[in-house]
Amino acid sequence: MRSNEKGTDMEIKINSLEEIGQAAREFVAAMGDRKVFAFYGKMGAGKTTFIKAVCEELGVEDVINSPTFAIVNEYVDREGEPIFHFDFYRIKNLQEAMDIGYEDYVYSGHVCFMEWPELIESILPDDAVKVTIEEDEKGGRSVHVE
Repeated sequence: MRSNEKGTDMEIKINSLEEIGQAAREFVAAMGDRKVFAFYGKMGAGKTTFIKAVCEELGVEDVINSPTFAIVNEYVDREGEPIFHFDFYRIKNLQEAMDIGYEDYVYSGHVCFMEWPELIESILPDDAVKVTIEEDEKGGRSVHVE
């Protein structure tokens, strides 16, 4: 991990699915007290798979899947604290996000993982951590955290 003017900047390489647990441990170790994580990446880049691994590392025992149709899923970590997992892929406008209580979740002080945040970017909190997942030519993944 290295610092830059904007704060923490880190890149995690995942060469195969077998390495995702270790990548999730690295990510969790670097989370600090930050709560809102905006996950960017193309369809199929591995956003949901990585979020699932991170949630498992945080002690979530519930079934973890993409909240594509529900927009938000709530899980409970090993401390009994909620984790909110959003998928804004099907959001048509900002009002839909507001109608589900977006601000109540995001400003709750609990961890929020968001897929497709570009669709609600204008209402993302200023302290949201940008996480970009990209696939390389060999099928591995690069997780860039800024």
